[in-house]
Amino acid sequence: MKKLLMLGGSSSQVIAIKKAKEMGYYVVTTDYLENNPGHQFSNEYHNVSTTDKEAILKLAKSLHIDGVVCYISDPGIPTAAYVSEELKLSSFPYKSVEILSNKDMFRSFLKENNFNVPQAKGYATLDEAKVDFHTFTMPVMIKPIDSSESRGVSKIGSIELLPEKVKDALSYSRAKRFIIEEYVERQGYQIGGECFFVNGKLSFSKLVNNHFEKKSFNPFLPTGESWPCNLPTQLQEKIHSEIQRLMNLLNMKTGPLIFEVQVDYKENVYILDIGARNSGDLTQVIEHVEGIDLIGYTIKAALDEDCSDLKMVEPSGYWAIYTLISQKAGLFKGIEIEKNFQRNYLVKYMEFSSSSGTAVKINESLGTILLRFSSMAEMLEKMDNMANWVKINIVEENIDSKVSNACLLSLQNNK
Repeated sequence: MKKLLMLGGSSSQVIAIKKAKEMGYYVVTTDYLENNPGHQFSNEYHNVSTTDKEAILKLAKSLHIDGVVCYISDPGIPTAAYVSEELKLSSFPYKSVEILSNKDMFRSFLKENNFNVPQAKGYATLDEAKVDFHTFTMPVMIKPIDSSESRGVSKIGSIELLPEKVKDALSYSRAKRFIIEEYVERQGYQIGGECFFVNGKLSFSKLVNNHFEKKSFNPFLPTGESWPCNLPTQLQEKIHSEIQRLMNLLNMKTGPLIFEVQVDYKENVYILDIGARNSGDLTQVIEHVEGIDLIGYTIKAALDEDCSDLKMVEPSGYWAIYTLISQKAGLFKGIEIEKNFQRNYLVKYMEFSSSSGTAVKINESLGTILLRFSSMAEMLEKMDNMANWVKINIVEENIDSKVSNACLLSLQNNK
């Protein structure tokens, strides 16, 4: 029986652990949180941090591991690639994963290889950034080089806000570095999605329209994804071509990728981010809607098993997922969905991370719902105005939540 090392055992990773067991593999889980729910479903658990590459390598050697998977968790992705490469297991190259996991390195790589990329530069300190700030055209984005879910990301139009936003970005960076990059005005929706490469070729891709909350605490984090993508076919093909060219340059063969892309008014494609992992909610919905088991293919890829039967499928119907994100701290009291909206469009509730009465933090993901619509126009109109039909009930219970909400008001006033 092959042994699979799964990095992490959080509630969102349970589905992949269970899948690997169902596929007949011996599953070893590891992280530094022994009470994480995923560990009860594995064959074996070890208390080792998923970001400690050398400790994970030592463990993998001792257990004679046949493959390593880090499902949906950004911090452990470089570790999985490093350990796999050291043990000559199936994986994307460690150096390539490192480039994709570091916005500083990624922007430089894109520029060196003639991709469309805004002016960007990485820094470790505010003083360094101040020296160059006048060389950027406003507005600019301030981003941690290695955070996920748009944490610590800001958009500013003057140097006055730079100290505050740099401090915020650094607080979310594991490497304690940030980048400044010029803002790209997009045409239409930001495009996101998930794809899968087999033997260096794009075998499957799902392009989605990203939707953002107008008054969100984190306005750069998509709260909804809808598909089919509403871009013209030639622009969708252009996106796929750019991703394929990037993967060729990085020598990435078999495995999953998530991505965020923008198209400007001249129809130039800008690759904002690519991660060497599955997306999570979208991964599961793709299986539910189209029968494509990307988690299973990710596991097979890590174990160097054949994935050549994975094929592109045409979307059927108009679908969307909407993530419920807390805009204030307090006690979660449930959600309200307008009755007609619920009756006409709600397909299912996805896994919820919080139950009624649970204390939640600001900007916390509380769960996801799957929706289906009858037309492109209906889908886009509803997804662009979800606050009209879905309400998250949170009751402030303490001083900390009031402070958080005051910070939210201040952030929104500074947009």
